Amino acid sequence: MKQDMILILDLGSDKNPQIAREIRALGVYTEIHAHDLTAAELAALPNVKGIILNGGPNRIVNGAAIDASQAVYDFGCPILAVDHKDAPAFPAEEAARRERLSQFVFGTCGAKPNWNMEHFIDDQIERIRGQVGDKKVLLALSGGVDSSVVAALLIKAVGRQLTCVHVNHGLLRKGEPEQVVEVFRNQMNANLIYVDAADRFLDRLSGVSDPEKKRKIIGAEFIRVFEEEARKLHGIHFLAQGTIYPDIIESGTKTVKAVKSHHNVGGLPADLDFQLVEPLKMLFKDEVRACGTALGLPDSMVYRQPFPGPGLGVRCLGAITRDRLEAVRESDAILREEFAKAGLEGQVWQYFTVVPDFKSVGVRENIRTFEWPVILRAVNTVDAMTASVADVPFSLLQKITARITSEVKGVNRVLYDLTPKPTGTIEWE
Repeated sequence: MKQDMILILDLGSDKNPQIAREIRALGVYTEIHAHDLTAAELAALPNVKGIILNGGPNRIVNGAAIDASQAVYDFGCPILAVDHKDAPAFPAEEAARRERLSQFVFGTCGAKPNWNMEHFIDDQIERIRGQVGDKKVLLALSGGVDSSVVAALLIKAVGRQLTCVHVNHGLLRKGEPEQVVEVFRNQMNANLIYVDAADRFLDRLSGVSDPEKKRKIIGAEFIRVFEEEARKLHGIHFLAQGTIYPDIIESGTKTVKAVKSHHNVGGLPADLDFQLVEPLKMLFKDEVRACGTALGLPDSMVYRQPFPGPGLGVRCLGAITRDRLEAVRESDAILREEFAKAGLEGQVWQYFTVVPDFKSVGVRENIRTFEWPVILRAVNTVDAMTASVADVPFSLLQKITARITSEVKGVNRVLYDLTPKPTGTIEWE
């Protein structure tokens, strides 16, 4: 392995991502794991040079203060306790905190600043080959940034042992299924299976309005589709997923309550005999993009708009109907087209439309209408943990509004969401 590692154990801190990124900024790789890491799990981690016991306000779990296992204390590498038991917290000032981290990482642990994407890729390829061996891998390929980077990494690691499955669940953006097939099957020569399961997913979602229930239904159905495809292929032992660290945080950890569930977080059903391969699960979104670039993926793929696993299912608020779903799809296509014309493609991190499940009165050609609003969302972020609202020219918003209200059936109103993350989330559900 080419990278030294500093291991961060979550003992109740709400600053784990911040500390991890600050250590990576020093040039040293970090991973964040739960406080109850076992001896076997610890032994499987390569080149651990030091451990940070990162305590904080969420240190009480099920009525008791948590602590690391004895295996951690017996591991034999330097340990830094922070806000744990009687140990002080990290300094609030960035410069002082960086100095303390630097002293521990380099002075105490003797770690080397050898964290970069080339080394990360080499190490992950080694770990993937060690995990997979000569067995076959099935990848859920949405065509988004995360799954695309995982596909490229797995192709480099195990080649034709990988089979990619692209599921059209009826909740994709306009033209997206066709684009995925063109890029991965025709350009990248990947083993790609296309599954049209739109009716299957939409039938399962009929009448379901709660966003968490929708996410869980979509996630469970994804798993079942992959199980069916695996049985057709024979000999599949591993399921690869494009899980990244913000997915894990937002789905909830042992010390942090869930914000929203992600279909690729939480393990697999007991009856599904797959092992998970998740080589990006410790990376943040900007790092995933850097990894994709280092793997040689085209910018059109690396900087593609982020897209949630449940797709437009979380942007068609309330119970999904086919007519409102089509309104989301068509309005989203108009928004993306106009942003591209205005030179904002690649300048704004994420932008999309939302259609809620209520209507309002409007007027069209002197006739009363009772139709849906469309909500526009455009944000900028680095790591998806926080986000600011994009400063979109008012004239452009007016143009987009005019097109949506005239071209999208059933819509008579357009709104622009001005809420940053926090207090909102990036998605609108």
